[in-house]
Amino acid sequence: MTEREPMAENGATEPTDATDPAGAPEVNFAEYYHEARPSTLRHRARVRSTVRRRSVAQDGPASGENPVYVSWLLSQSMLGHADELARQFSGQGSMWQNPYASPGPRHAVETASVWFTAYPISLITPHGTSFLGALGDAELWQAFETIGIEAVHTGPVKKAGGLSGWQPTPSVDGHFDRISNELDPVFGTEDEFRAMCATATWHGGTIIDDIVPGHTGKGPDFRLAEIAYGDYPGVYHMVEIEPADWHTLPEVPPGRDSVNLDAATEEALEKAGYIVGRLQRVIFYREGVKETNWSATTEVTGVDGVVRRWVYLHYFKDGQPSVNWLDPTFAGMRMVIGDALHSLADLGSGALRLDANGFLGVEKAGGGAPGWSEGHPLSEAANHLIASMVRKVGGFTFQELNLTVDDIKVTSEAGADLSYDFINRPAYHHALATADTEFLRLTLRTALDLGVDPASLVHALQNHDELTYELVHWTAGHADELFAFRGEEVRGGDLADAIRRDLCDHLTGAGAPYNLIFTTNGIACTTATVIAASLGVSALDDIGPDDVERIRRVHLLLVMFNAFQPGVFALSGWDLLGMLTLPPEEVPDLLASGDTRWISRPAHDLMGHRPDAERSASGMPRGRSLYGSLPEQLADETSFARQMQAILAVRRHCSVATAQQVDVPDVSHRGLLVMVHRLDDGRTQATVLNFADEHVDAFVRSEELAPGATVVDLFSGEEVGTVDELHGFRIDMPPFRAAAVVLEAVPDA
Repeated sequence: MTEREPMAENGATEPTDATDPAGAPEVNFAEYYHEARPSTLRHRARVRSTVRRRSVAQDGPASGENPVYVSWLLSQSMLGHADELARQFSGQGSMWQNPYASPGPRHAVETASVWFTAYPISLITPHGTSFLGALGDAELWQAFETIGIEAVHTGPVKKAGGLSGWQPTPSVDGHFDRISNELDPVFGTEDEFRAMCATATWHGGTIIDDIVPGHTGKGPDFRLAEIAYGDYPGVYHMVEIEPADWHTLPEVPPGRDSVNLDAATEEALEKAGYIVGRLQRVIFYREGVKETNWSATTEVTGVDGVVRRWVYLHYFKDGQPSVNWLDPTFAGMRMVIGDALHSLADLGSGALRLDANGFLGVEKAGGGAPGWSEGHPLSEAANHLIASMVRKVGGFTFQELNLTVDDIKVTSEAGADLSYDFINRPAYHHALATADTEFLRLTLRTALDLGVDPASLVHALQNHDELTYELVHWTAGHADELFAFRGEEVRGGDLADAIRRDLCDHLTGAGAPYNLIFTTNGIACTTATVIAASLGVSALDDIGPDDVERIRRVHLLLVMFNAFQPGVFALSGWDLLGMLTLPPEEVPDLLASGDTRWISRPAHDLMGHRPDAERSASGMPRGRSLYGSLPEQLADETSFARQMQAILAVRRHCSVATAQQVDVPDVSHRGLLVMVHRLDDGRTQATVLNFADEHVDAFVRSEELAPGATVVDLFSGEEVGTVDELHGFRIDMPPFRAAAVVLEAVPDA
């Protein structure tokens, strides 16, 4: 090494002139000044010591006038824990070793491009083993490594629900109503979480945890806010209502601590200057249960002896009060950042999912218009802060942002590194249900036209949620814009209505009673039952061996669509095992609130440790698996897991995950889809999929295909054709099959 090539502490060669990198390739700041490091060896800031958990006795009334109760709440509060943890990072050099200003989607994809998305309450674990213990099992990670899975998203595992006095109350939204930075003992311990991270690292993997920037549960922080203690009211969008106006508030029924406002009361409080009022939509709307996004508390005695009633915002259920990201105390921001630091630097995760992060800003509108609550610049700013902090300590983030494509584009410029693909998921279900890819081609092209890089998206099969069909891009931001569809120009809103109607008609109802509509968001189903409905299966009990083979074939087609395009490919245990939905009569209590998604969350046993178990440790009933456990599948070369392993191996070999999508051309048959990509090595790659149950002699044409180039099948290595002078080639496509080809360069004349 010469004097002109000084060695950095991490072993990388530093530039000689940071202000004038002459001759350097066009790369961004992060790429130039922070050379690539192996993903499993990347530096992460670590806490000097874990935050001590205090034990405070319970004695006396659960009231703001009882100092013991207040101390007990403080000992468990997320804000208090965050403030204590944050002090360990201030003034540390480790906070300045990683780039953080700009999202790095391809860096994130290079770290982990295939994810397993877990759902804690649905995993059946071995006797005496917790959820985290099971996810840290070396045998499971060996299976994941064999298949090609590089990361595990744990799902929410921290304490959730609420408090009623001294007593905990259960979660109202599958543990997404977090009330503590502590892990829920139901899922395991912090030591088990750290051991899981170590096992993942040994197998070249990454653990992805959750934070929820948009809301909490009604835990210690909310109860401290109700009693007006310190900065805590600033954590939430909550407003103290003057006693003289209490007559406008509804009475809280016995046994409840709050009640939802009706539209008239919402309007009255808006006109009185208390709240923002009506918002752009009411998620989880249900008459008599949730008619607005606002609820009023019962009378609460504060630490100062004053009795108050509050009205608070909740985008989701009334047990999920919304966090205020622009309060003068910045208490909400401090609380959320502390939660992120705990997951990354104390527990050892490498990435975070940002849940409900599209609803962080709310602003009053004039002229009777609804308040500005989606696509708000404050959400963009808050997401930039969260994602920057995560990058600053060496991790990456992804967001579930079901807003317009424009909003996803804006947030991708400074916020999370990756975004969930809500754009194309309803579209590929529509293509399968109707054997017509026209809408899917429209969504893919819309994303490209608006500058959303497919490599920045997480393309998924089933996750914890319903398979959404909200189609926000067309129902909200572009409702009146005209789109070409089925031979005519249609309004965006009408287009969305048509797609929803198609999905409901094909995937639910008398022909598929095992799938249920979930409010206005989507359909409660598993991937296997989407396929079953598309194939005309009317009763799940009738599924036999031949049906299983057909379902598996279509399932692999959907794997190919999601995996053979740039970005992350994600799948769940329900996908790996081919799980079917639960009969509604097995989960009546969970369905009582109208949340039909519980039928699509059956318990499942990945490793086959407990074949006789009827429920998970959390009480979810076991569902039917079409494919069998992972050990069973890995012993069968024709199984779903083995065939997916082959797909992922080819995907990894040619680096599709970090390629650039350059064209989604017109097709010669309505059931066909073609995606054209430019690989990292400069070659052109095409993914061809047949969503129809018929044989197609396909003609693939794109201006990106160079005439004279040889078309080579990536799986067999065989030459399957030559690109003609019309920039096209022919390929035989059996029903529900996919092909991946690469063009070998034209020889010099």
